[in-house]
Amino acid sequence: MKVGFAVQNSEGIESKVYDHFGSAPAFIIVDTEKNDVLTVDNRDLQHVHGACNPVMALGGKSVDAVVVGGIGAGAITKLNALGVKVYAAGALTVKENLALFGENKLQELSVYNACRAHQGGCGHKE
Repeated sequence: MKVGFAVQNSEGIESKVYDHFGSAPAFIIVDTEKNDVLTVDNRDLQHVHGACNPVMALGGKSVDAVVVGGIGAGAITKLNALGVKVYAAGALTVKENLALFGENKLQELSVYNACRAHQGGCGHKE
């Protein structure tokens, strides 16, 4: 399974999960079966707010799931349409979240609980 993580800086599995999918500077993609780690720069970083293109952001790399600190309903809808599940980070780093993911302890996000991690709201239209 390939799991993508929105991150601030590329530090492999020690990277800290970023607060928001669309504005994350980079993504760490972990292949849990092969133990491979790939860093992808966000190629959709300059998108108009609310118009995130997850496929472009991930550089066309396919993932089965993403783990984020926060995400808008539109991005969740687009990812879900591709068969990608979206989970809320339950810890600070990719490594810690991988462990929680493996234990099925991360909350799956939907359009109904989008942006739940943002302080003071995120401005996304629900």
